Amino acid sequence: MKQQLFETKYQNEWQLFESTLTTLERNARSQPHQKPREFTENYGKICYHLALAKEREYSPLLVDRLNELALRGHQQLYRTYNAGFGHRVLQFLLATFPQAVRNNSKLVLLGLLLFYGPGLIFGTAIYFDPSLAFSFFTPDQIASFSEMYNPSSNESMAEKRGSQEDLIMFGFYIRNNIGIGFQTFASGLLFGLGSLFFLIYNGLAIGGVAGYLTQLGYNTPFYSFVIGHGAFELTAIAIAGAAGMKLGFALIAPGRLTRKQALVTAGKDAIILVYGVILFLLIAAFLEAFWSSSSTIPVSIKYSVGGFFWLLVTAYLLLGGRRGS
Repeated sequence: MKQQLFETKYQNEWQLFESTLTTLERNARSQPHQKPREFTENYGKICYHLALAKEREYSPLLVDRLNELALRGHQQLYRTYNAGFGHRVLQFLLATFPQAVRNNSKLVLLGLLLFYGPGLIFGTAIYFDPSLAFSFFTPDQIASFSEMYNPSSNESMAEKRGSQEDLIMFGFYIRNNIGIGFQTFASGLLFGLGSLFFLIYNGLAIGGVAGYLTQLGYNTPFYSFVIGHGAFELTAIAIAGAAGMKLGFALIAPGRLTRKQALVTAGKDAIILVYGVILFLLIAAFLEAFWSSSSTIPVSIKYSVGGFFWLLVTAYLLLGGRRGS
């Protein structure tokens, strides 16, 4: 059959199916409802017509049109039969969150820079001049983390911890991690200044501890502990800062919107980042309590797994939700 006859014969069916799709897409925010069997049958016809058009090598314009109708039809069927809570969670994990991170890549990169930059500079400075640590930490704080990561005391403390202590620490880490993340995000309402402050402050704190312990030679206890959960926890803090800055910058430069409208618009995007931050911090708390603190896991394995986690998080945020991924 020639293409012209093919189009003439099925044009009305395609237009009717497209009209149905448009109606369903406009009502995408409404409660999911059962599609009539007729829609499924018409969707099957579109797929069949697409296959015929490809097989007969009809024009690319026709193939593209039918392909678009098939894709839109598939999305509607997928939404109907998979719109449950589990599907939405899976969709968020596999696509929505990493896409949101990339859509706000400039703010995320700024958050990473403000977090890691001061930490690296301060940590390096303390490594060469340990007395600088007392300009940021109290003597009691320095004594506390020095004893915690002292190779001799660290091993004995880890051996004494049992499953009950691990569970208690899991709850503590959840509260502590999410508290830091929420603080870094919510303070962005102060025109972004709060998020800027907490990103820099937390970066200085972590970098300062790392620099001081490194110059003491406590490398193995500290880095083997941090590397296991650091990929999730540290990345989450930077993303939380980016979400907070998004709110703050919307207040500073609302454009043609009122500040309230700009804040609401930015908040819809920022909350997706916050949900991902909470997920990352929960993962970090679990690893910190049950993996990082374990004395039975060889250091080499901790470093290997920790390195894998960093690669995994990087690949997830860069590639998650892309077509074909």
